[in-house]
Amino acid sequence: MKTALTLSGSIRKGSYNRVLQQHMGRALTKAGVEVTELDLGDFPMPIFNEDLEADSVPEAAVKLAEMWRSHDIVFIATPEYNGGVSPLIVNTITWISRQRPSPFRHAVFGIGGVSSGKYGTIWSLSHLRDSLSKVGALVVPTLLGIGPAEESLDAEGNPVEPAIIRKVEQMVQELTHFSRG
Repeated sequence: MKTALTLSGSIRKGSYNRVLQQHMGRALTKAGVEVTELDLGDFPMPIFNEDLEADSVPEAAVKLAEMWRSHDIVFIATPEYNGGVSPLIVNTITWISRQRPSPFRHAVFGIGGVSSGKYGTIWSLSHLRDSLSKVGALVVPTLLGIGPAEESLDAEGNPVEPAIIRKVEQMVQELTHFSRG
C-alpha cells in the first residue's frame, strides 16, 4: 500500500489550506493510500541560518526529513503571500533540504493552495514547483490552485467547481501512478 504525507503551509486556525490538506488526505485515502496528516506547528524550527546549522540541526528537521524519505507521496498545500510561498513552507523545505540522504528523491510530490483571490495561489505554486524541482523532487504536472476560497469550497471543505473537482481527481491519479522507479 502506498503511503502519503499531507501538510499545510499555514498553521492558523481556520486555514483554507489546512482544509485543502484534509480534503486531499480524504481523496488519497479513498484511492487506497495510507495517509499521515502533519501539522507543521508540531515541528518548530528557527528561521534557517547556516550559523545555527553548524552547532545544531533542529530535531524537527531531522524527523521531518526521515518522514519524507519513508513515504511515497507528499502533498503540500500552501497559501500565497505577496505572490510567493509561505515563510513556513520556505523554512521547512530549507531545513529539510540540508539533511542527507536527500529527503526529496523518494516521494512523488503534489502541490496545491487556496487563496481569497481569483488566481488561487498560482504564483506561489509556480515558485514552489521551481524550488522543489531544484532540490530533486518529482512534482506531478497538475497544480491545484483554488480561489476565491469563499466561493470554491463548501461547508465541509470540498471543492464545488467541476473543474477543481476534476483537478483533484487528476492529481490523485498522478500521485498514485507516478513513481520514482
